[in-house]
Amino acid sequence: MQKLLVNLALAILPLIVTAQEDQWDVYMAQYDKAPGSVVLNMSVKKNAPDNRLPFICITGVKFSDCNPEGLPNQSVFQDLYRIADSVKSSIDQLVKNNMVGSFTYQCERLDYFYVADTMRLRSLLMQLYQKYFPGYTPYINIKEDRKWEVYLNFLYPNEETFEFMQNQKVVMQLEKAGDKLDKERQVDHWLYFNTERDRNCFIESASKLNYKVEAKEKIKEADHSFKLQISKTEKVELALISKTTLELRRQAIKCNGRYDGWETFVIKE
Repeated sequence: MQKLLVNLALAILPLIVTAQEDQWDVYMAQYDKAPGSVVLNMSVKKNAPDNRLPFICITGVKFSDCNPEGLPNQSVFQDLYRIADSVKSSIDQLVKNNMVGSFTYQCERLDYFYVADTMRLRSLLMQLYQKYFPGYTPYINIKEDRKWEVYLNFLYPNEETFEFMQNQKVVMQLEKAGDKLDKERQVDHWLYFNTERDRNCFIESASKLNYKVEAKEKIKEADHSFKLQISKTEKVELALISKTTLELRRQAIKCNGRYDGWETFVIKE
């Protein structure tokens, strides 16, 4: 089970991207025995499940050249690239599919494909591995998954991990600008609600946590049309800001609202 995000490693594993509108991302989380790396197409979620692709094919290889945490050493990357490319090319030629992600854990790298049909798929993959990659132990698991539970409940990040991923992108930009993340400064947060009553519900809770209301606005002809801007003096170290935004996001949901992110200025000294 995915428990805790521990790092972001953009270069941990090969990735195949075929559509510009796809939104690929990567995270690492702590699982039962060790950390694991997930690369996935985040944009798939908005259309999942896709009833045209009711089966999932999970396939990949075990590799021996891995570090103590079970992640690949640099020397094996090239082979993993070749294997991933070959598997995708073979499945593309056989059946309509959607590659939604990959998972690396305990010296094993697996790709996840939702497919329209399973006929000849297992034999095709076995022939591929035996002929071109005999030095690796293959893994093939093909099963029905009409609800796309593997993607939605396993590959897709849990709430805490997703919050961490979103905040990390902002913090990385601050670091590039030379920001001293441990320096307190005003941080602004934006939220949207369905009604004024919902917005007041949130303001009441936020005021108890010493947030200041900076602005309120009514946006015409829009869902969640009651806009709210609040602020607080705080640090923006990744763990701290992630705890803050997760807390605000959860409270917004309780008040039928939506948390929409945060912004601050750069402090270099």
